[in-house]
Amino acid sequence: MHIAVEHLTKRFGAVCANDRLTISFAAGQIHGVLGENGAGKSTLMKLLAGYLQPDEGRILFDHAPRRLSGPGDALAVGVGMVHQEPLDIPAFTALENLLCAAPPGVFRSRRAAQTALQELAERLGFPVDPAARLDQLTVGQRQQIEIMRLLLCGARVLILDEPTTGITAAQARSLFTALRQIAAEGRTVLFVSHKLEEVAELCHTVTVLRNGQVVPPGQLPMPQPQEYLLSLMFGEAGAEPPIYRPLPLIDAPPVWELHRVTARSGTLQLVDLNHRFAAGRIIGLAGLDGSGQQVLLRLLAGQLAPDRGRVLVNGRDLTGAGPIAFRQAGIEYLPADRLRDGMIGALSLTDHFALLQGRGALVDRRAAEEAARQAIAEYQIKATPITPIAALSGGNQQRAMLALVPPDARGILAEQPTRGLDVASARAIWGRLQARRDAGCCVIFASPDLDEIMEYSDEVIVCFAGRIGPPIPRALLSSARLAELIGGVGFDALVEAVA
Repeated sequence: MHIAVEHLTKRFGAVCANDRLTISFAAGQIHGVLGENGAGKSTLMKLLAGYLQPDEGRILFDHAPRRLSGPGDALAVGVGMVHQEPLDIPAFTALENLLCAAPPGVFRSRRAAQTALQELAERLGFPVDPAARLDQLTVGQRQQIEIMRLLLCGARVLILDEPTTGITAAQARSLFTALRQIAAEGRTVLFVSHKLEEVAELCHTVTVLRNGQVVPPGQLPMPQPQEYLLSLMFGEAGAEPPIYRPLPLIDAPPVWELHRVTARSGTLQLVDLNHRFAAGRIIGLAGLDGSGQQVLLRLLAGQLAPDRGRVLVNGRDLTGAGPIAFRQAGIEYLPADRLRDGMIGALSLTDHFALLQGRGALVDRRAAEEAARQAIAEYQIKATPITPIAALSGGNQQRAMLALVPPDARGILAEQPTRGLDVASARAIWGRLQARRDAGCCVIFASPDLDEIMEYSDEVIVCFAGRIGPPIPRALLSSARLAELIGGVGFDALVEAVA
């Protein structure tokens, strides 16, 4: 399907997210869409998928203008969108999610739907069990099911918003193979990403958005020099490499101490943890998806009580005390899913600062608004004090969540802190986290990106099959060695060496 937009404009109050965009996307190709967070990428995709309606301009599908009143209208036309967080029902199986979403008459029976799902899964190379409940699957597996659901429901245009965020390298390779197959069958793929290497590997053309406009006008054929694309996205400053500022490894008091701790979450159990996490460090957690990183973060945040053992925070025994006690002790948790677990999408930054004022009967709204203004200026958040958090781009949501962390926090637990962020936004987040570390905070983060682990960690802890290794100074690691340990090569010897 050929898609074109003409003079498309979308405003949110005083912010013009899309400014008279005119561009087209041909059928049978994979089109990359680049831009920093807040450039207007997600807004454009939501307009094409019916989640938003334009203030001006029009959208043409196969040269016929259509006005979409919702995602159901878009899917009826043939447009489906895969979000960073899959829109599914976790308690249902893969087959049940397909049947719930399918328009009337698409499948004759439950058996026909299952057969169609299995045949498509085989064609795309996705190992899918129709009877598997989605809450037992990884983000990458749920994404595969979402793609197949949209295709089986009639999507001829597939929009993917940062699809490789939070999935493994193997799942990303499988996704790319499937997308090439989908395009080869004549469908249109719009691939929104901030990872230039992925766009260069996968896409036939690229469109760059900056401040709500296409720069330069029209599409660019791929390949293009990476430095040129960076300059289009951010200006000339965008090509500057990130700067790592390590601290000398000196003895520091522990923020957390784990003594003979055993903890379980679902089928994964962490056994006999004896770890010490010192102040003034950035500690990266590396491992395959589901190896124990999230369980450890939840344990350190007080969200998961141990089955046995003791958890000390700043020398105090807080075993089983719960997340409120941990927050009162200076521990902050920044989850990967910003809107489901981190903030309230319908509320503004002012509202969030008001909620943090305490449990008193009165709320100082003026003080909350002033705190929001200061955070917006200090963290360079593209918003007003009253903008709903859900209306912000991913990068601005992440900055807002970090701005809500009290300045005296002793420990910050960050799950994929730069998930879905562009290069500039990721640098800004890491600059803030490094400043927290320099002030004596212990920052522990989990990331599937080994380059990020190697770039920003003072120490690295490898998680493998529910086992948590000892901290390794980054200076003693190479990327190749880290990859081996994540796969289990030499992991036993590493653990035994410090036992």
